[in-house]
Amino acid sequence: MEKLPKVGLPILIGVVLLIILVAKSAVTIGPGEGGVLFEPLGDGINTERTYGEGFHIVAPWNDMIVKKVRQQSISENMNVLSVNGLDITVSGTIWFEPEYKNLGKLIQTKGEDYIEELLNPAINAAAKSVVGRYTPEQLYSSKRDIIELEILEEVRNELEGQFVNVKRVLVENVKLPTTIKDAIERKLKQEQESLEYEFRLESARKEAEKVIIEAKGKAESNRILSASLTDKILQDKGIEATVKLSESQNSKVIVIGSGESGMPIILGNQ
Repeated sequence: MEKLPKVGLPILIGVVLLIILVAKSAVTIGPGEGGVLFEPLGDGINTERTYGEGFHIVAPWNDMIVKKVRQQSISENMNVLSVNGLDITVSGTIWFEPEYKNLGKLIQTKGEDYIEELLNPAINAAAKSVVGRYTPEQLYSSKRDIIELEILEEVRNELEGQFVNVKRVLVENVKLPTTIKDAIERKLKQEQESLEYEFRLESARKEAEKVIIEAKGKAESNRILSASLTDKILQDKGIEATVKLSESQNSKVIVIGSGESGMPIILGNQ
């Protein structure tokens, strides 16, 4: 009886150690995530392999660093200067994803917090470079799509070879000083009104040209018709009409002599 506790204690300790060992060695990587092994007794970050989703067993003295590898987005509010030195706040969102196969190299060179260390500085630098080429009016109105593409290109240049792929940049808002914004809106309104007025003038001009062309066409038609209507033609037309009238079943015609033009005089009743 006294030996049982002495035998059971090591077994109990062994079971506890085994549970701790399994718990330490078992790693679950969730959907859209990737893992990189950190080997403190070896060369540190293992850059040769990225572990995918699912359950993994690793040596208890190693650590698995798990990061998102799916497409992600971050939003930034950046204070930048326009081409004329005006202070402007630009709000934007950038979509990106780390290179799955190079996740180890990304963490090794830029650290686990690579978004703060790498992405944010690149975005700010690109925004300042691009926005600095434009006036407040261009930023506020017509150049938004072009600015987005240029910022995207600048960010990609900044991050070339840095193991991060930038997918898209969206400029959501450009905040100008109130006085500048009001002045731009007034100018845009005046330009719109001017365009509408020019459109009405152009429409009226085209309508007038149409009426003139139609009148000229009608006048030319009448001139040609008048020139072609000789007495002989008119007489022939009158004879044709008389014949048709005489052939009508609903008319009774009596021809008596002729008129001054030589045409028959038609008397009829119904």
